[in-house]
Amino acid sequence: MNVMDFLPKEVFQVLGSIPDPIGKSLVRFIDEISEYVPTNSWQRDTNTLPKELAKYRREVREFAESKLKPFRDEGDRGLSVQSRDAILRLAAKEGLFSDMLPIPFGTVPWQRYRYPFHLCAAIKMEELCATCGGIGLLIGAHSLGLAPLILSADWNIFKEVILPLQEANMRGVPKLAAYAITEPGAGSDAEDSEGAQKAKPGLKAKRVRGGWLLNGRKVFISGGDIASVVSTFAAIDEDPREIPNSWTCFAVDTSSCGFSCGRNEKKMGQKASSATELIFEDVFVPDSRVVGGLRNGWKLNQKTLNYSRIPVGAIAIGIARGALEDTLEYCKKSGLMNKQIIAFKLAQMESKLMAGRSMIWYYAKDWTAQKAIASAVKVICSDIAMEVCETCMDILGNESFLANRVAEKAMRDVRLTQIYEGTNQINLLAVFEESLAK
Repeated sequence: MNVMDFLPKEVFQVLGSIPDPIGKSLVRFIDEISEYVPTNSWQRDTNTLPKELAKYRREVREFAESKLKPFRDEGDRGLSVQSRDAILRLAAKEGLFSDMLPIPFGTVPWQRYRYPFHLCAAIKMEELCATCGGIGLLIGAHSLGLAPLILSADWNIFKEVILPLQEANMRGVPKLAAYAITEPGAGSDAEDSEGAQKAKPGLKAKRVRGGWLLNGRKVFISGGDIASVVSTFAAIDEDPREIPNSWTCFAVDTSSCGFSCGRNEKKMGQKASSATELIFEDVFVPDSRVVGGLRNGWKLNQKTLNYSRIPVGAIAIGIARGALEDTLEYCKKSGLMNKQIIAFKLAQMESKLMAGRSMIWYYAKDWTAQKAIASAVKVICSDIAMEVCETCMDILGNESFLANRVAEKAMRDVRLTQIYEGTNQINLLAVFEESLAK
């Protein structure tokens, strides 16, 4: 059957009478959209973003390259207190600690606040971590600590906790938050529905007059040693058996009596950011600093992780991009670029990073972060990033294990992205629970 049988004769009469200028405009449009000037991959992807986000990406990249890169080597050895504080001041002045809320509550222009904050966070974290994964985490951990306070939608917490942090950071004085869920006996258990039901709470809160007394420990807390406020999840004493039914979030002031920091772990990678043990010994928290209501901690924790796991995917992509850029420079200088097998491997790595970044940007465009999507993004991107870093090490050969190579540092840094915010295996369970088991 011919399509022309369905078209009225008037259509052909109209087609035959189209003026030449209109027809020429159409073919000129077709010609223009099929022509382009090739550019580098970073600029090409940036050009696909809305104007405000493209501007933001350029700004963060410039900041990371000019201000943070000089600290990269020291960061991998362990930052001195002076260097760490210098970085924090630079980040505060740049607005990177107050960029989850719009003006006047924060530093985000309203034009950019039209876009979800986990999309903006993903853009930021890729650029920071392409320079240094550890320094990127040092800066980015604050947003994770702030997230449950914001997501609680509690105006009292907003006034009493969030705004003082914002006000200090907007003045260029770092005042940070940290996120504390991991306990000595429950790591990823606290991020998995089944595991949480069996885990024994390591931090408990007991009701006293006017508030709560917290006792116990948290471990591996990013930025815990430099935070002014810790978003801490504890089981209330009346029902300590099951985390999902008992967990409550408390905004703990780290100057409180009984609060202290234990050891900072010696880590394989991302050394510029601390992983700190937090100790609670009869730490009093007033009722006004209960975040999101009693027994709502598990739900708030899940919300927070839904928003944070996509930026973790971006951290991984950024670290791997830094490794690829370093390897590419080495190949240019050494002549390896002329070998087809090397060109194939470089192109394969670039294609994988493009796919990971596209996944992040596509799924982060929705304001509501969903568990299965966020977990899938985190798993896919961190696994891709690990593969890229390993391939970079293969190409570099004898150069790969030298301490001055970005790729060697990147492979150690990127491994952590498969572990924190829930191991990749725990995240795959989240994908199964929400997408396949129902």
